[in-house]
Amino acid sequence: MKSNIRRAFLATLISLVAYSANAAGGTVVALEIKDGIGVATADYLASGIRHAEEQNAQLIIIDMDTPGGLVKPMRDMVQDILGSSVPVATYVSPAGARADSAGTYILLASHIAAMAPTTHLGAATPVSLNGEDVTPPEPGGEPPEEPADGEADGDEEPAEKGPLPGSAMERKVLNDAVAYIRGLAERHGRNAEWAERAVTEAATLTAKEALEQNVIEFIAVDHADLLQQLDGYEVKMDSQQVVLETGDASIESFEPNWRIKILSAIANPEIVLLLGIIGLYGLMYEGWNPGAIVPGVVGVICLLLAAYALQVLPVNYAGLALIIVGIALMTAEAFAPSFGALGLGGIAAFVFGAIMMFDSGIPGFGISIGFVIGLAVLAALAIIWLVGYALKLRRRGAVSGRGSIIGGTGTAMQDFTGDGKVWLEGEAWAAYSAVPIRKDQEVVVRAMRGLTLEVEPTTETDTGDAQLQT
Repeated sequence: MKSNIRRAFLATLISLVAYSANAAGGTVVALEIKDGIGVATADYLASGIRHAEEQNAQLIIIDMDTPGGLVKPMRDMVQDILGSSVPVATYVSPAGARADSAGTYILLASHIAAMAPTTHLGAATPVSLNGEDVTPPEPGGEPPEEPADGEADGDEEPAEKGPLPGSAMERKVLNDAVAYIRGLAERHGRNAEWAERAVTEAATLTAKEALEQNVIEFIAVDHADLLQQLDGYEVKMDSQQVVLETGDASIESFEPNWRIKILSAIANPEIVLLLGIIGLYGLMYEGWNPGAIVPGVVGVICLLLAAYALQVLPVNYAGLALIIVGIALMTAEAFAPSFGALGLGGIAAFVFGAIMMFDSGIPGFGISIGFVIGLAVLAALAIIWLVGYALKLRRRGAVSGRGSIIGGTGTAMQDFTGDGKVWLEGEAWAAYSAVPIRKDQEVVVRAMRGLTLEVEPTTETDTGDAQLQT
């Protein structure tokens, strides 16, 4: 009994010591966001925030270097940051990094905005799904008319601004983006006027300019420098002020789990295109050679992965249709050679389809033209070889069973007239010949009755035919 009480007391004491050490030093959870912002990035951030809340962390640092990304995942990330019970500091690093487009929204949504020297942010103009900038053009393009003498009065109020030029959809997208980014800047007392220009004029700032214009709070060389500057800094969390104690904080890097890593890998236009090609080839090979199993299984898995990735990528389905037409034309070239017309047409359709399908102008989700052309040429060569090989196998005829035995050549195992034995395809067969056969003489099978072969001596013509069959 006493030993149990002693153990419980020691366990409680150890817990209190650990808690005191954690409270004194604190834990900082570090996340890393690089390249395009997509669904996998949003999942990673959400899981990182949950982990930090479970660990009672002092702070979350997001190391960011991104050209931008998709709107929906970006908005999900902003909501997760605003709803976090742990302060979030977005830190644009290392030197030379950027927080463009969607990255600017995330930086302004964070409780603390910091940048490393020689980094920049901005260019947050929304982009439509066809890759066009939706910033409305200036009306007319000509300088405004100078007022006539006596018409202008210094006290006269300026005329109200009319509606922005451009289509209704362009104005809607632009106004929504302006209101959204202004709200994020105003929430944390940052420069909302510049935030609006980042959307309407694609304005950018260096780290030094961002600090001078009240867009960020800190410039730090590295994590240690940032934590020293943040020690004792007050952060507004909802309706209360939180004082950070990061002077002796330990940094814990949070890595994405296997699911997020897989999603990040396949949510890449080039990987999606490659998966789709492998999937189609696998199913085609399985169709031409039923029972191969492995090509069919691999093909189905690759196509399902590609279909899942297409759900989280901006896709132009006209481009997808062109890719399918291109593959069909390449297949037709293998079946019905047209001196390259169908093959070249298929390659062209494949290339244009891939470019149309993914080149939406959204940063981080484009596709390399060189990669597309190289893949198209390899796809054409592979499909022509594959179909040609399948046709060659079909013309070859049977390689086992009754069809492969009749017409085949064997060797007599003994002298016989009438019944005897011959060696054929690695086996001894009962044979019958109406003419005399000598031992070791080559014979050709003319018919098969049950398990008895009707044979006769080979001639030069038979030998040539047998060579063609084998």
